[in-house]
Amino acid sequence: MEYVSAATPVPLPLPRSETAPAASTGRRSLAAALLLGALGAAVVLLASGRTWAEGAAVVPGGALPLDVEGQDVTGAPAALAIVGLAALVAVFAVRRAGRLLVAGLLALSGAGAAVTALLGASGGAALDEKAAEMTGDAAATAGSLTHTAWPYVTAAGGLLILAAGLLALWCGRNWPAMSGRYERDGSPRARKAPAAPDPGRPEDLWKALDRGEDPTRDA
Repeated sequence: MEYVSAATPVPLPLPRSETAPAASTGRRSLAAALLLGALGAAVVLLASGRTWAEGAAVVPGGALPLDVEGQDVTGAPAALAIVGLAALVAVFAVRRAGRLLVAGLLALSGAGAAVTALLGASGGAALDEKAAEMTGDAAATAGSLTHTAWPYVTAAGGLLILAAGLLALWCGRNWPAMSGRYERDGSPRARKAPAAPDPGRPEDLWKALDRGEDPTRDA
């Protein structure tokens, strides 16, 4: 009759780390937010400097061609993109409630950039102002208006910033924060007392004398 030894080791399954999936998810969402925010801000700033609308003002002898850039129509998208970039950087310097507030600011700046770009996509006020300026006639207006696709590209960049802000609101709690190891508080720091001079080292004796100490005190 065969007996099975009770001391026979039984292989146990290795424990799986519970923090590894959360850390991996945090790194992926962090990289995605950085990419979306930086790309969105770059698109907004680039598209805001392109021609948004074209037209012509009637002048004696013909028509004067006119065009306006996004910055002439509205400066809000570019300004909000800069705010979004600042919020994207600041989101790593704060924790807990502060991170939620900064992430909300990031999302709002993206939404504002998109909305203001869409509002300026079909307007002709900037062209009328340029027509009055170029002709010297305050009543001059621009005709034959045409609008380019750059306002919609600007709005798309704002939506990318908005997506980065929403991602920060949703996953920001798993992101790392700026280390505080180099932060200094206002408390005074204890000064290290100088080492006692070594009688066998003449340079130590001279340094002690320069500090006004008695090198023979400890001896």
